[in-house]
Amino acid sequence: MQAAGIQPGSLCLTVLPVIPPDLRPMVALSGGRFATSDLNDLYRRIINRNNRLKKLVDLNAPEVIRRNEMRMLQEAVDALIDNSAARGGRAVSSTGGRRRLKSISDMLKGKQGRFRQNLLGKRVDYSGRSVIVVGPKLKIDQCGLPKQMALELFKPFVISWLIKGEYAHNIRSATRLIEAGEAVVWDALDSVIEGKYVLLNRAPSLHRLSIQAFQPVLVEGKAIQLHPLVANGFNADYDGDQMAVHLPLSKEAQEEARTLMTADRNLLKPADGSPVLQITQDIVLGNYYLTYDKPAAQTDEVKAFSSVYEAEMAYDNGVIQLQSPIRIHVKGKMRDTTLGRVFFNEMLPEDFPFDNNVQTKKQLKRVLAKIFDQYGAHETAVIADRMKGQAFRFATTSAVSTGKDDYLHFDEIAEFVAEGDAKTALISEQFDEGLITEEERYNLTVANWRAVDKKVSDFLKGQLEHMDTSISVMVNSGARGDISNVKLASAMVGITVDATNHEIELPIRSSYKEGLSSLEAFVATRGARKGLIDTALKTADSGYLTRRLVDVAQDVFTVEDEAGDDEGFAIYRSETDQTMIAFASRLFGRYTAEDVPGHIAKDQLISKEVAEAIEADESIDSVKIQSVLSTSNLNGIPQRSYGVDMATGLLVNKAQPVGVIAAQSVGEPGTQLTLNTFHSSGVGGADITQGLPRVEELFEARTPKGQAYMTEVDGIVDLWEDGKKYVVQVTPQSGRVERLSLEGRTVTVKSGSDVRSGDVLATGENQQSPLVAPFDGVVEQAEDTLVIAAAASAPARYEIPGTAQLVVKAGDIVTAGDRLTTGSLNLHDLMKHKGIEATQRYIINDVLRIYASQGQDVADKHLEIIVRQMFSRVQIEDPGDSEFVTGDIVSKAAVVDANKRLAEEGKSLAGYTQLLLGITKVSIWSDSWLSAASFQDTTRVLISAAVSGRADHLNGLKENVIIGRKIPVGTGAITEDEFEETLDDAPQAEDFEEIAV
Repeated sequence: MQAAGIQPGSLCLTVLPVIPPDLRPMVALSGGRFATSDLNDLYRRIINRNNRLKKLVDLNAPEVIRRNEMRMLQEAVDALIDNSAARGGRAVSSTGGRRRLKSISDMLKGKQGRFRQNLLGKRVDYSGRSVIVVGPKLKIDQCGLPKQMALELFKPFVISWLIKGEYAHNIRSATRLIEAGEAVVWDALDSVIEGKYVLLNRAPSLHRLSIQAFQPVLVEGKAIQLHPLVANGFNADYDGDQMAVHLPLSKEAQEEARTLMTADRNLLKPADGSPVLQITQDIVLGNYYLTYDKPAAQTDEVKAFSSVYEAEMAYDNGVIQLQSPIRIHVKGKMRDTTLGRVFFNEMLPEDFPFDNNVQTKKQLKRVLAKIFDQYGAHETAVIADRMKGQAFRFATTSAVSTGKDDYLHFDEIAEFVAEGDAKTALISEQFDEGLITEEERYNLTVANWRAVDKKVSDFLKGQLEHMDTSISVMVNSGARGDISNVKLASAMVGITVDATNHEIELPIRSSYKEGLSSLEAFVATRGARKGLIDTALKTADSGYLTRRLVDVAQDVFTVEDEAGDDEGFAIYRSETDQTMIAFASRLFGRYTAEDVPGHIAKDQLISKEVAEAIEADESIDSVKIQSVLSTSNLNGIPQRSYGVDMATGLLVNKAQPVGVIAAQSVGEPGTQLTLNTFHSSGVGGADITQGLPRVEELFEARTPKGQAYMTEVDGIVDLWEDGKKYVVQVTPQSGRVERLSLEGRTVTVKSGSDVRSGDVLATGENQQSPLVAPFDGVVEQAEDTLVIAAAASAPARYEIPGTAQLVVKAGDIVTAGDRLTTGSLNLHDLMKHKGIEATQRYIINDVLRIYASQGQDVADKHLEIIVRQMFSRVQIEDPGDSEFVTGDIVSKAAVVDANKRLAEEGKSLAGYTQLLLGITKVSIWSDSWLSAASFQDTTRVLISAAVSGRADHLNGLKENVIIGRKIPVGTGAITEDEFEETLDDAPQAEDFEEIAV
């Protein structure tokens, strides 16, 4: 308060401000009644009590009555500011006593509060929403906009055009023309939408591909038409999804939409650089139908053709089918192929090699990846569009469809089930005779039915490969469904799980085609219900995690490089097994921090080819890359430390909001993760958290469930069983010996005496520094040296439950921080024993593993940014000559900057300890009070900021959005000089007259 020049007297209100009537409205209802804001009730209580107190003072009432009235007045004022039970005392309710009145604090906090409802997200004009349908004839950067919606969106532009063209003389007459639906209005609309872009958005907006720009094409009807290939970026499907349309109004906004946001410029996912254009369903089906080996056509005689034109004529006249084997001269040589494959290759670039393969979903993906590498993004979009057009045409003419008779019944299935039944009976017999335990009986029974399940699947797979039905075409192409779907529909459902994810030993023998018996339906329902509930819960949990991630990283941007300030962060080949991600893909797109002999020099970008060459070279165990975690720049991310922008494949630009991109890249696939806690093998074993809850546990730096035991000392392991538990003893290896040269110093300790680390052993002459003990131990003098031997410390003993799985054995040598059992490590303990880098590496590898195990890819760099933020706060131990206070939690960057200034001035520096905080805590301890207040604990943040007179330097995105300024990234990043100019032009305090209230 002293530093901010705040007088303690200012904390007491002597005059109570009354907020403007617009913020506490009163609405007249029918019947002469009024609905009023709760604040009016709260103000009324204050006025009544204040007036009553005034009267009592004038009447000179007894002290006890006045005191009571003062207390009630104080309570009324408290209730106006914060009417919650948490404040202490009772919350004030409305007259009926049912509902708590909403105070000024309630107007600010929560999702409906001023910050999140009105300042961070606003409802906008010039927008509309409708259902989406497929627009098969659209180009990739176009969308079909219903005429009526377009007219409403572009109304002001249409009115302007009509007035300029002198079809109307004023706005009112132009509006009448529009309402009458005159023909000229549609001409006006066609004219004004030319070259314009609109933004399409599908909620939930999980990443930046959820909002993209398209050129509108006017269509009849009321549904928005969307190109089938871009639906994947929006995570949309055409089963009734709705999308919102927004119109960028200004020239600059239109320019940004055109150059940055169009669908054909956003072909790679920012999370991992994979293509957004997913060739799926009908597009796969059409291309597969063109190129597959149709069993019926294989018996045809191989006909030869001199040109494609000749082969097409034969096809049109019914001489050959698309899949008939033919010999044809194409791309410079005679080839044995089919006409369908020739059609497919005609869509590919001229100089692309002839592809004579059956085009399954995987093969199509490979072809597109090759085209992307060779020809770039724009050409890929064009080719994918051609594939779509041709596939739709042939998928239609192929008449592939499915009905219940396509799901054939095979007698062999009943034989497999009978074998399973016989084996189950044998297992039960062994149990009855006491040869196996209950647990073994359960495990054997489940394993038996799993084996039957596999036999059935393998049998069906073999059958489908030789069949030519609609089902086989769909499954073999990868367009829809797989063997397991076919098995459920036509063979048997098999083993199901209960609500705790345990397998039920009673298999479901019926298929969905036959229908389940009542018992089977009950057995199947439990797992199915759990699945549906999980999905609903997961969406909310994942959304909340994304929100916290965005909040923690929203002020992280890229800055221009400073040469040679990055020590490097090692990526180890051995981590591949743990993270399930290839060594090469973790290196690609990063800059080297030191030479990799025989491959690449320091400070060079690792290309795909170089990364693959390093992976192939078994002699290289690790590569040091420049990283977000190792850079010494704490105020931003240098471009080289970040590396390639995954969405463009080029070095990241400066002033890119890489923090928000990281948060979206980690949060968006979070929806796909499971909510399961998998049970460990032993029935009594601890649950080990996996999936989304484990990611949250890591990012919030919580004590993990199923925590692993960890040794706190270095030494040799000894272990034995004691009843139902293990005892692990780690005995430190004494024997550390150091010789210290005296060099003429005077010894101050006796030989054989015990010393502590830091004790002075000998004093120096003149400028000579004293000799200090490097560790605890015993000192002996030998001529001109002192010998210090480490004192043997007591062994550490750990009692571990017998259900735990040990990862050490007797005789192993361990170091502090090594795990003794399986399970998750406690991050705080790990940091204490292994240090910061080991902890950062553990978090990154564990999160990568969880995402990879669910088939989700996330680039390391995104996780590095989140982890960097977790380590971005420090606690002040000794403020020195700085303005900090002991115990303050502040950003490391602020302390380092302050210490630089203090060092230049020759003052004593601030001492601090590194903290590891969960993402929620980091957000709350944000340097910006506006950002922290809009996140959580709004009232607490605002009070502490007001009391200490904190200034907000508006460095992040949220603060700027709240006060309505351009955000300081991308096209909004302006120089300081420009910023100063804008401040000079702003109205000053003296321009306003003081308003007396």
